[in-house]
Amino acid sequence: MLAPRYRDRRDAGQALARLLRDCAGRNNTLILALPRGGVPVGFEISASLGAPLDVFLVRKLGLPDQPELAMGAIASGGVRLLDDARIAEEQVSAAVVAEITARETAELKRREVLYRGDRPAPDFSRRRVILVDDGVATGYTMRVAVLALRRLGPATITIAVPVGAPETCAVLANTVDELICPLRPDLFQAVGYWYDRFPAVTDDEVRECLAHAAPSS
Repeated sequence: MLAPRYRDRRDAGQALARLLRDCAGRNNTLILALPRGGVPVGFEISASLGAPLDVFLVRKLGLPDQPELAMGAIASGGVRLLDDARIAEEQVSAAVVAEITARETAELKRREVLYRGDRPAPDFSRRRVILVDDGVATGYTMRVAVLALRRLGPATITIAVPVGAPETCAVLANTVDELICPLRPDLFQAVGYWYDRFPAVTDDEVRECLAHAAPSS
């Protein structure tokens, strides 16, 4: 029997929306997607629930020789989370960590201008925030997003992801009010493995999703 998979990010977003139907029609719900891969997923949830969509800027800090593996992450507002054990194991110097942090901070700021333009960030206070990505592997990006959001005073935070490593989901569930992840395979491998189509999402696609979604306020 074949393991369940998603056709693409749109299919994944629709699957999550079905699990979030209780949030439909609530005027204080805000869908926050992590660019870039989380935005098409969040767009489908936004359209289904009739809730506004916005982005929350987070960047993974990858290892120097294996950038796909996280040694930490950063978010808007200067929040940074480091995996000190992995950094020590890989013998990454403080100078290299600082260099990678600076580079990813510059990219984060570039994307803020690109995606938002002159539009200010939404008011997060007392909102029911649904934080969306296309999947979680190590979870560092999502953990930093939660840390940063907590400082902004939302009423509740729900993480909604289509697929995730079971151990990562267990950790994340303890950081938020609710975690929704319908697919938690024991042999996780990678997020993209659980999609039939998993192309890179472009900046233009992110901007198009935001332009056609209900605006945040």
